[in-house]
Amino acid sequence: MSKFHLAFKVKDIESTYQFYHSILQCKVGRQTEHWIDFDFFGHQLSAHVSSDIPALDYCGKVDGVQVPIPHFGCLLDGETFAAVRKNLEAHKIDFIVAPQVRYQGEVGEQQTMFVLDFSNNPIEFKHYTREEEIF
Repeated sequence: MSKFHLAFKVKDIESTYQFYHSILQCKVGRQTEHWIDFDFFGHQLSAHVSSDIPALDYCGKVDGVQVPIPHFGCLLDGETFAAVRKNLEAHKIDFIVAPQVRYQGEVGEQQTMFVLDFSNNPIEFKHYTREEEIF
């Protein structure tokens, strides 16, 4: 399986560490005072400190729900999706799109939820009922 790498902007290392490591339980990789890498469910995230983080744009509309564009996220198995949801709820992280089932009973049925990290980056987590329907 191929892995992706995403470099993105964050406001600081401390709150980024807290969100991705302490809440999402992502392993920490290399880091400096200006950036930090995480194992994001088998993929590499590189969070870089910036003072210029763009405003959110809820221009996406999926199954009748406004979603922020751009966003990133991860496709998870059902057990991991449930564990991530539980961790987010335990840490009182607000959902910008509450956990829900999209396309129920249709091709592409999926659980989804969106949150913001502590730098206001929107993140989506998904679990497809039938993995062969991802695309």
